[in-house]
Amino acid sequence: MDDLQIIQLYWDRDPEAIAQTHQKYGPYCFTLAHRILASREDAEECVNDTWLHAWNGMPPHRPNVLRLFLAKITRRVALNRWKASQAQKRGQGELPLVLEELAQCLAQEGDPVTDAAVARELGECIRAFVRALPAREGDLFARRYFFTEPLEDIAGAWGLSVNHTAVLLYRTRQKLKDHLAKEGYL
Repeated sequence: MDDLQIIQLYWDRDPEAIAQTHQKYGPYCFTLAHRILASREDAEECVNDTWLHAWNGMPPHRPNVLRLFLAKITRRVALNRWKASQAQKRGQGELPLVLEELAQCLAQEGDPVTDAAVARELGECIRAFVRALPAREGDLFARRYFFTEPLEDIAGAWGLSVNHTAVLLYRTRQKLKDHLAKEGYL
């Protein structure tokens, strides 16, 4: 079943929408959640929560790309679960590594971004930066910092060595840091 048909099932409030979504995107959403949480049980719960959020979000929202709509929901649910697990001193997925890498270019020592408006502007600035990157660098950046893919998987997808991939990501983070400084965020 194609995405438009699945979306229409949601709009028609047909429970088959969830079954079709699970069949088509279940493994994809599970992998995304598992990369963040490193727990099969937590990832499975996140996927089930994703279906609930998709059910509650359509209507009124009609996504242009169902896969990305579900990825955003899964990622948000997994990040929330990860934050809760960190409060309980659990969780060992890819996320701590990704956050550590990004911390090098996103914040100055002792100056965390706390204002919600500034955080939104910063998010838009980063999205514009990533969109302006060449295709390979943009894909590497999104895979690592949005989808939290391990370096080995990213390198394999592009036919690169892990070291080369790490160097490209480092250079991109440096460019991001320069861009954020130029825009006045650092």
